[in-house]
Amino acid sequence: MPLESADVQRLGLGQRLAQIRRNRLVRQNLVLFSGGLVAGVGGFVYHAIAGRILGPETYGQVAFLIAVYAVGTGPALILVVVLARYTAMLNARGDPGVRSLLARTVRLIAIPCLLFILLTTLFARPIAAFEHIGSTLPILILGFSIALIWQVAIPRGILQGLQRFTALSLNLSLELLIRTTVVFLLLKAGYAVSGAMAAVFVGLVFVFCLGLYSLHDHFRGTGTRVRLRVMAGFSLTAAAGIIGVQILYNQDVILAEHYLNGHDGGIYGGLNKIGTILFFLTLSVSQVLFPRVVEAVAKEQHPGRILLSSAGILTALGAGALLVFAVAPGLVVGVLFGPSFKDAVPLVFPVGVIGLALSLDNLLVQFFMAVHDRVFVPILALGVLAEGVLIFLFHARVGQIVLDVLVALVGLLLLLTIRCYLLLPTLHAESVKEPEPVLT
Repeated sequence: MPLESADVQRLGLGQRLAQIRRNRLVRQNLVLFSGGLVAGVGGFVYHAIAGRILGPETYGQVAFLIAVYAVGTGPALILVVVLARYTAMLNARGDPGVRSLLARTVRLIAIPCLLFILLTTLFARPIAAFEHIGSTLPILILGFSIALIWQVAIPRGILQGLQRFTALSLNLSLELLIRTTVVFLLLKAGYAVSGAMAAVFVGLVFVFCLGLYSLHDHFRGTGTRVRLRVMAGFSLTAAAGIIGVQILYNQDVILAEHYLNGHDGGIYGGLNKIGTILFFLTLSVSQVLFPRVVEAVAKEQHPGRILLSSAGILTALGAGALLVFAVAPGLVVGVLFGPSFKDAVPLVFPVGVIGLALSLDNLLVQFFMAVHDRVFVPILALGVLAEGVLIFLFHARVGQIVLDVLVALVGLLLLLTIRCYLLLPTLHAESVKEPEPVLT
């Protein structure tokens, strides 16, 4: 009898696991998580290869250029969110306007791309002199790369809105795989800083072409002509959400470097990177959530279940990372930064909690953006302000700044959760409705 009971229990567990595997939200998260993980590892490997082959002095030039490139990707992140939302709306009502959206956005974004390339060409020489880079070629490649990532954002945003997460995952991962392979070959061939930047550009060219190919089924036939002007209002909301979250996980490093001594500032910088590992590890959850929520509200399907399931998946992923941080903090610090960062070991777990809180904050921000709720903007601004003020008031030690950030992010999470609780019962199709596209 006990054996039969155990069999029933095992069968029940097996059925539950099979149910989880069949769950569409879980499958989509696994697909995009895999692509994001490969991309994240590829980014680390790219820097490891460049650092080892070039040495500290020359690698410093590459690090500067990649940092500028990272800033330049900000408009691309906003563009992805804007296009993902509008595409999800078109997809939810069966509108064939994706072809028009793709073509018209590519042409529109080409204008600032060309202007940015022109500005980079004009200022390449003084920038190279300021950073003691021997050639203007890496600066020029940087300009072309930033312009191109704005174009790459277009098919990525549309793929996210269409919920083609396999194609999106492949696009994200292949960019870094190609970048890493090409940088190794070019640096071994002796192209140094120019080779490192050329690897970035080559990866972008490949995934831009891949993104267009992934949408080739929308190139056939005729479709409705969309009005890009209707996205302008949401663009401001998206910019507020994305920039606010970016400030949350960057301003503490800047302030810590200002208030702490050199050693402690470096320790906090390392801790911040450890915390953001958890943030980027779970980023795919919010990328899946966004178009699913737009679709659910547009079809009068309540999105609360999607939000709760996404929060559960994110927390489960984060708990796995937190377990590693709790059990082996010394190993985490040693592998990432080496023995000189041993003072960071006692604070690894708390910054892991910060990373999880930031991830949940971002998940809710993505939810609010999906339903175009603007009330979250002043709440997010309050969280950013609170973090800065707390660090301004309490910054005697590294641990004190860690506590400041933890209090600010958990408090922000509480306020965003309350707003979400009040908002959910009011959501209807009108919440995400945009003006109808004009027929050609």
